[in-house]
Amino acid sequence: MSAVPTLAEIEAAARIVHAHMPPTPQYCWPLLCEALGTEVWVKHENQTPVGAFKIRGGLVHFACLAERGVLPSGVISATRGNHGQSVGFAARLHGIPATIVVPHGNSREKNAAMRAFGVELIEHGEDFQASREHAAELADARGLRMVASFHEDLVTGVATYALELLRAVAGVDVVYVPIGLGSGICGMLAVRDALGLTTEVVGVVSAHAPAYARSFAAGEAVDAPALTAIADGMACRTPEPEALARIGRGVSRVVEVTDDEVRAAMRLLFETTHNVAEGAGAAAVAAASQERAGNRGRRVAVVLSGGNVDREVFAEVLGGDGTPREPEG
Repeated sequence: MSAVPTLAEIEAAARIVHAHMPPTPQYCWPLLCEALGTEVWVKHENQTPVGAFKIRGGLVHFACLAERGVLPSGVISATRGNHGQSVGFAARLHGIPATIVVPHGNSREKNAAMRAFGVELIEHGEDFQASREHAAELADARGLRMVASFHEDLVTGVATYALELLRAVAGVDVVYVPIGLGSGICGMLAVRDALGLTTEVVGVVSAHAPAYARSFAAGEAVDAPALTAIADGMACRTPEPEALARIGRGVSRVVEVTDDEVRAAMRLLFETTHNVAEGAGAAAVAAASQERAGNRGRRVAVVLSGGNVDREVFAEVLGGDGTPREPEG
């Protein structure tokens, strides 16, 4: 595949993805439109077999490895949860054992979901970056293939959600996309450009994990602490260089949302659509809420990238009264 996936490559990836799951829906919910003051379309990536968009990348990556004749005898990766579920799901399809490294204190239910796919789960480090470094060491020590969270196959795979959205909803003026390591937003950029659209792509990060926002502003990679208490899918401390380069070329701006704004967006999504969103999954709605005044009269799309939130966390969020809370750190 080319550095930036072509339309033909993304369409081929969609055939791989759709062999295992149907396209996810995109709905325009009237109550959410009222709340955000304009027409808003939600891309429901919380409705995949692993509850997040990441499954698309795993399916395509492992299919490509098989096609190239280089399927390994075992794989390893690091994750906060959704990428690990994707790797576990796809590895099991191909009969390959998978080892996943997560930081201490990771989501209990995401850990359980990964174990249910048969992965060996290892807890190491205090954040994703530490887990990723440990996974790389284990890959060398055990002779396993490292499945990175950002890879061309993954970008091509997750781009299929953007292809579904932008073909189903004509004339999207602006789309808000959460940024973890960057595969999702790079996939959106690839589809926007391949279809020749003028849709404005806005990145969303946690204000408590602002590495990509600071890097975007500086024009170079800048590390920053990842201290978000609710948006673990965006808890990135070190940007991915290639992802940052593509974001710098194609994204109009990067919006920072606080944990309190994310919690409010999780409540808003449940109240107006009765869908469950994890922190990162609600971040796009949080950003659209923040920019509500400027979006009047525009056709807005938001990516609900995942719904994998622990029950007790979601119960606390739903019961919240909007009182500001300090992020854990």
